Amino acid sequence: MRTRNGATLLAAALLAAGCGSRGDAPAFGREAARAEIRTAVVGAGLPESELPGPGEATGTAAPGTERERVAVRAAGCSAGWQYVGPAVDGSLGKYDEALTALAGKGWTESGERKALPVGEGDGPLTQVVLKKDGWTLYARHMPSRTLGADTVSFNATEDACMEQFTEREIDLLSGEEAGH
Repeated sequence: MRTRNGATLLAAALLAAGCGSRGDAPAFGREAARAEIRTAVVGAGLPESELPGPGEATGTAAPGTERERVAVRAAGCSAGWQYVGPAVDGSLGKYDEALTALAGKGWTESGERKALPVGEGDGPLTQVVLKKDGWTLYARHMPSRTLGADTVSFNATEDACMEQFTEREIDLLSGEEAGH
């Protein structure tokens, strides 16, 4: 005969093992998003990035401004990869290949792909928004022939986590209130 505590412990153990009542896999989270992005980037042949991705420790001092404190909180809602460095041969094609790999993992385009002019002699800023399981991924590619550099990023944010931020905090993150 099972005791009530025994049944509670068994249920807790099953849930901890990922055996919820629905039998579904664990929820798609930050580590899964990060892994899918990194796998897509590596598979596409984009260069290794020495920059921290969103949500990764940067080794900087404790945040001193409100904007820095909000950015630290937002990093907890984020996963991604970014490259800023010397121009990469075929970087737009590799960016597209990474997008195709992400689509193969269930990320779907939300809206239209945009190609925006940046500057004379530079290629366009290409951006795509993808969605998956409560996450929004912003993919961007911008070559700068003037600087001889490429900027490529795949940054995902968890929608429910970002909903905790006020409009003012979002403005701080985007730099719209940087002078205040």
